[in-house]
Amino acid sequence: MNTTALLDMTVTGALGVACLALLLCLWRLVFGPTVSDRILALDTLSVTAIAVLMLWGMQLDSTVYFEAALVIAMLGFGSTVVLSKFVLRRDIVE
Repeated sequence: MNTTALLDMTVTGALGVACLALLLCLWRLVFGPTVSDRILALDTLSVTAIAVLMLWGMQLDSTVYFEAALVIAMLGFGSTVVLSKFVLRRDIVE
């Protein structure tokens, strides 16, 4: 077995595990008992989506997915900060 086949199998396995993590985060986002659980699930969902995009980009040898992962990282961080601030103060703009 050569190294490229082993790398392809590893990336495919990691992609499957990351997709399962996406489904579990989505379940927590929908059925979370508290608002803080849902915010944490949304943040974890964005991090897991970044991992899926990076792995998919590795599997397809395309750099477009890496740029999309960067955009999701920026949006995920911003949305987590805004939602957390809203939950704490019930106001976004001071």
